[in-house]
Amino acid sequence: MATALSDAAITEALANLDGWERDGDELARTFTFDKYLAGVTFASAVGMVCEARNHHPELLQIGYKKVIVTFTTHDAGSKITQNDVDVAKAINAMMNS
Repeated sequence: MATALSDAAITEALANLDGWERDGDELARTFTFDKYLAGVTFASAVGMVCEARNHHPELLQIGYKKVIVTFTTHDAGSKITQNDVDVAKAINAMMNS
């Protein structure tokens, strides 16, 4: 079973997670794109990152020129865990490569 992070640990993690924010018990980020299909391609890449880590988004919403991604960990009582932080970091790294 995963362990939920404390409020202080979440605040500290967010200081190093460009673009991510806390939305209740979820980590969330909205990514914007110049074209709709760029968002679709990005969402597919997020899916690959998440599948490789066996940690999947609570929400992966593809809109017109934007994709919303949120994470929480169900087996930690739907709270934020280190797994959520790690996959958010991996997505940011993917965006910067």
